Amino acid sequence: MGNPLKVIGIGLDGLVGLGEIVREKIAQATVLVGSERHLSYVVEHSAKRLVLGDFLAAVTEMEVLLQQGEEIVILVSGDPLFFGLGRLLLERFPAEKLSFYSHPSSLQLAFSRIKQPWQDAQIISIHGRSLEPLITALQQGREKIAILTDPQNSPQTIAHIYLQLDLPIDYRFWVCENLGDPLNERVHCFERTEIKELINEHFSSLSIMILLREKRVIKPQNLPLFGLKDELFHSFADRPGLMTKREIRIQILGELELSPPQIIWDIGAGTGSVSLEIARLCPTSRVYAIEKTAIGITLIEDNAKTLKVSNLQTVYGNAPTILQELPSPDRIFIGGSGGNLLDILNHCQTKLNPGGRIVLALATLEHLNQAITWLKEQHWRYHLLQVQISRSVSIAELTRFLPLNPVTLISFNNI
Repeated sequence: MGNPLKVIGIGLDGLVGLGEIVREKIAQATVLVGSERHLSYVVEHSAKRLVLGDFLAAVTEMEVLLQQGEEIVILVSGDPLFFGLGRLLLERFPAEKLSFYSHPSSLQLAFSRIKQPWQDAQIISIHGRSLEPLITALQQGREKIAILTDPQNSPQTIAHIYLQLDLPIDYRFWVCENLGDPLNERVHCFERTEIKELINEHFSSLSIMILLREKRVIKPQNLPLFGLKDELFHSFADRPGLMTKREIRIQILGELELSPPQIIWDIGAGTGSVSLEIARLCPTSRVYAIEKTAIGITLIEDNAKTLKVSNLQTVYGNAPTILQELPSPDRIFIGGSGGNLLDILNHCQTKLNPGGRIVLALATLEHLNQAITWLKEQHWRYHLLQVQISRSVSIAELTRFLPLNPVTLISFNNI
């Protein structure tokens, strides 16, 4: 009869969904082990029954039953070696005593229902686990995320977390309930604009979620004057969170003391989030977004086109060299220096118009020390502002703060 411990995956359709060979293995069992739901699929069977509740107690009892020569069949959901009981059983029993008979996993069924390949999906289980891996995947903007839920970390909880993270990414949300159950299976699709509806829905505790990333459509006429949400900007595909965050941008706008019409440089513009905020707020000013990466220039131009900004010019190259031919500025924002901070500062002080102002955003102590030392040597009067922001995020029924990286702003005037 082979190995005395047989671990058999079973779906919500019960014995009907199993092949003849697997059903024969169950028929030969002298002991059936499983949850009450799994054991309910095998009603007419003379075997002893052991309900899986306390795993350690069940393992101890199975060890005794093995010594008595019993043939044990353990019924589990789907594939026992995919976020299942198989891993724990292999830690307690020698592999030669175990045989595994897999059923299509809930994720296999979910992707087949929504007609999507899934070899490239990031799979995350929050079934009795931390939400941190999911938050990280959302912040990274993964193209395809498959999530194993539980009653506490439900589809509603996931949708709420996504909305609170306020990400520059749109997802289509699929919720697949009771997969394999011919009477109760349901598959729902929610677009980005329908996620609040998802939060108010009720779903089965046996649910899988799949998030598919989508391209966002923006209507500039419906946007606020300034303080645009991070999610509105096209960003780096592999680092979607790499931009000056909304709360920091608002503070930078204030520190720049804008007074159009002006000439403004944004050095190390990245995705152009600061440049574009300035250009929209000051349509009579000329804004130069200086960026050393080709992908950054492309993103800035895409964002300018999306936001219908016409008074912004991209400048591709390394500062300070690329700054030589630009008109003298009234305001300079330095968000990135590419390792050339001191050279950039030396050039900027010679080009800044009388009454001009420079604002730096620094994330590291080393650059902060460099900047302060330079300012003291050049006898500039300066002002420091350290910005430490945390955003609220829901964890099940509770709320905690998720901190952003602290940023120090240095502001100084040419008087």
